[in-house]
Amino acid sequence: MAAEEHAVKQGLTAGDYIGHHLHHLQTGKQSGVIDFSVFNLDSIFWSVLLGVVGLFFMWRVAKSVTAGVPGRMQAAVEILLEMVDTQAKGIIHNAESRKFVGPLALTVFMWVFLLNSMDFLPVDLIPLIWEVIYGAMGHDTAHAYMRVVPTADLSTTLAMSTSVLLVCLYYNVKIKGAGGWAHELVTAPFGTSKNPLFALILGVLNFSMQLIEFTAKTVSHGMRLFGNMYAGELVFMLIALMGAVGFGSATGVALWLGHVVAGTGWAIFHILIVALQAFIFMMLTLVYVGQAHDHH
Repeated sequence: MAAEEHAVKQGLTAGDYIGHHLHHLQTGKQSGVIDFSVFNLDSIFWSVLLGVVGLFFMWRVAKSVTAGVPGRMQAAVEILLEMVDTQAKGIIHNAESRKFVGPLALTVFMWVFLLNSMDFLPVDLIPLIWEVIYGAMGHDTAHAYMRVVPTADLSTTLAMSTSVLLVCLYYNVKIKGAGGWAHELVTAPFGTSKNPLFALILGVLNFSMQLIEFTAKTVSHGMRLFGNMYAGELVFMLIALMGAVGFGSATGVALWLGHVVAGTGWAIFHILIVALQAFIFMMLTLVYVGQAHDHH
């Protein structure tokens, strides 16, 4: 693996190496405070690129669909479609809503799965390619930052969960009506009272609880995916650095063999994590949209 070789050549410590790999290519320099004018260009680029790749893949499969014996690719997509459709029918009972929510769930699963799958690439492959390009552009290669797992970026996952929140708000209004949803915001979960003073107090409490619920669901939705993928990315880097000692001693040889074995084992296990996190994000999307259809 090239990780430890690159670190040694650059004279980086393990902390420097990991810190460099965890830094985003950005539109500006972070000041240490929340700055919404700073964008993580690498996350945006890979998210858009993989979204286009996913759409192109599905388009190619749809274009080659046959009514006869399906090919392996068509069969795999049909299994995926059936799985998503089954989950959508079990949660979203409104057939009209499923016409949009079903494809949305499929898109979420495919997109998140592709974004997560970038973690399977060697940790230094694309950053080294970018370093060469960045240097050819006349820039200092020490600042050639490039992170390739968009779901290991909190801004990406929170943007996706916020989009789900907007869909939930839309269906709250569509299914219950603006007045019905407004009434629910001030009457659930504690109900109301005929006494005007108690009704006002309960209304404030209910509205506060509703805001907390929407905020908690959105933040936890994005944080869960981010936390798992960030941890997985970090583990890959730590495993790669196990071989940085070199072959000058028995310990170095043992560590290099250990990082090969551990890296292979973690990569195999990570296949489950990548698919599972995509499935969980899709299921939570369906659950939250389904809750928007429920009356309290």
